[in-house]
Amino acid sequence: MTTQEIMERTKLASRGLCTAATEQKNLALREMADAVTAASDKILAANSADMEAARGKITEVMLDRLLLTPDRIEAMANGILKVTELPDPTGQVLETITHPDGLTINKISVPMGVIAIIYESRPNVTSDAAALAIKSGSACILRCGKEAHASAKAITLALQDGLERAGLSRDLVMLIDDTSRDSARELMCGKGYIDLLIPRGGSGLIRACVENATVPCIETGTGICHIYVDKDADTDKALKIVTNAKVSRPSVCNAAEVCIVHKDIAQKFLPMLEKALTDDRKNSGLPPVELRADKEAQAFLKHAKAAEEKDFNTEFLDYILAVKTVSSLEDAVCHILSHSTGHSDAIVTQNKSAADFFTANTDSAAVYVNASTRFTDGGEFGLGCEMGISTQKLHARGPMGLRELTTYKYVIVGDGNIR
Repeated sequence: MTTQEIMERTKLASRGLCTAATEQKNLALREMADAVTAASDKILAANSADMEAARGKITEVMLDRLLLTPDRIEAMANGILKVTELPDPTGQVLETITHPDGLTINKISVPMGVIAIIYESRPNVTSDAAALAIKSGSACILRCGKEAHASAKAITLALQDGLERAGLSRDLVMLIDDTSRDSARELMCGKGYIDLLIPRGGSGLIRACVENATVPCIETGTGICHIYVDKDADTDKALKIVTNAKVSRPSVCNAAEVCIVHKDIAQKFLPMLEKALTDDRKNSGLPPVELRADKEAQAFLKHAKAAEEKDFNTEFLDYILAVKTVSSLEDAVCHILSHSTGHSDAIVTQNKSAADFFTANTDSAAVYVNASTRFTDGGEFGLGCEMGISTQKLHARGPMGLRELTTYKYVIVGDGNIR
């Protein structure tokens, strides 16, 4: 089926979902979750083929993003079920205005219609996106990267089986088989068919969508996330936070890429950081983190490479961390404002005034005090799962859940009123 045919069929199917009752949407989600669990062996076999084809072509860290396991498939099914527990975001009266002439003007939340998602090598995006779209009353078109296509195909077939068992059209969740750039361009220019385009992936994909789309597009994902270790930080707490933010899963957008350290604490903290991220991990048989440090930070590090300017503007998605020293809290915030992608940034400090200054002046979707940036996630924020993490300000910001996948319309009731 061509991309054009998929857009046409999905648009037609979406009309039957926009007025579906909450009970029917939740039934569909439960059936979709059951279908994913039942198809676990088929999904794992497809994923094994994807993994085999990708080995040697992408990094080990990116292979981990592609990998599915029985536990990860169970987590996908549980993520779908969690969405059933969330309030239906559609049909809500957001505001009521009474006109002087007696008109009642209701602002009501409604589905987007058709949401297209272009993503790369994370197969779980397939089920997350479908679940959120269905609960929010919208159909979705999925277009994944070639590395994950077999996995995404197997997942989509299971989701479609669930929809059918719930009495809904299989066309509400469609996967594009064409993984070339042509299909991506067709979605970007699908006016009249696509109501919202969400890219999830690297900076190149996101930039291509933002610059070329003629349909509404959300800028998501790219995360040059910073952790600033203030002069009044608890160093043990800071070490735990930076370590978690960097190595718990370095291939995701909420992983830390830059650590900024106040010069007054650098002599104490930086050797601790190097020991934990480099020496201890190497001795334990784990991938060590390569530190790329500015000149001042290098003085306290034994193995760090000299950082180049581009290192402070790079989303590594790997075991690499750029390190910078600053003379003040204000300098740290200034650096973040100049280099952050507006995703997630954190301060570690025991000084409330410093924390307040940081949160007030750091202009990111998620700003943390004494916590890892790894919490920026729809599930962690109570959204069930997420469609992506918006780094722009209109119309959504941060993890995008059900509410961000709706729009609104005005319903005006009168009694023969004329103007």
